[in-house]
Amino acid sequence: MITNMEKRKQDITVLRDLHPKVKQEVFDNKSNFYDRDGTNLSDKYELIMKTTKEQSRALKGKDELERHEMENGKFIFAFFEGVKLLEERFETLSSRDIARLMLIGTYVAWETNRLQSDNGKKALKKKDIAELVKISSRRFNELYNRYVKEGVMVEGESGQLFLDSTVIYRGSMKKLGSKVDGLNHTRVFRKTVRELYDKFNGRKIGQLALVYSIIPFLNFDSNLVCYNPSETDANLAEPINIKQLAELLGYTNEAKLTAALNGISVNEIPMFTYVINPHNRRDKRVIVNPRIIFAGNGESLNQFKKLFN
Repeated sequence: MITNMEKRKQDITVLRDLHPKVKQEVFDNKSNFYDRDGTNLSDKYELIMKTTKEQSRALKGKDELERHEMENGKFIFAFFEGVKLLEERFETLSSRDIARLMLIGTYVAWETNRLQSDNGKKALKKKDIAELVKISSRRFNELYNRYVKEGVMVEGESGQLFLDSTVIYRGSMKKLGSKVDGLNHTRVFRKTVRELYDKFNGRKIGQLALVYSIIPFLNFDSNLVCYNPSETDANLAEPINIKQLAELLGYTNEAKLTAALNGISVNEIPMFTYVINPHNRRDKRVIVNPRIIFAGNGESLNQFKKLFN
């Protein structure tokens, strides 16, 4: 028979593992426990929060995902059309233009998508963004015109600039409503995007562009590059091996692509790793570090982060 002390320890353990918002709900309910006559009974009875193992695991996963988001500078949403390269969605934009766009996107304001400084006190003008992406004003004007032509960037009053919320967005998805129907999305982490850009801008930006080119092919749960990224059953995933990915991205051979992927890292942490096909030891499958892109939930996050430790 379980003792009162053992029961109390179990309750404390359950409460400790709860998500902070759920904990607050428990405390609120405990302090608002009334009988039918309106008498507060919180000093006479104890309200216990019961959770199943599945609920507890899901809540822990949510905590882990929130920690991951904070560690990597929170995130923006990037939208894409099915298994289509981002540069294919916008005919006049190159993969390098997309890489610069991802950096610019880390400066969008919450839900307004205005481009602004991190503290929100300064709206970013063309000159400011040219400095951010580290190109000349002339080259930025050419880039800006391509963005405007594709509807990616628009200019508002007083020269304020905004990104289209169906391309990059920061805020509650509910606010977008039906605007993004038919589009998939993933989280792209701001701090990592900026760190990568600092390291790979200029002549190396083509190498950085690889990271964003393969976003539409990332499995939502495992960050495995595959043909059916929305598949939730790992046994049904159709991996894209390194040779197939090289062909997809226009590389003449897989060795050049492998060398380019191996060279992409932040603070000596690689952004790509590989798993071997158990049925063909020469067949390498590609996994992307969730520090930069991740669409899955917290329950699956930890096992994939360990691959990059």
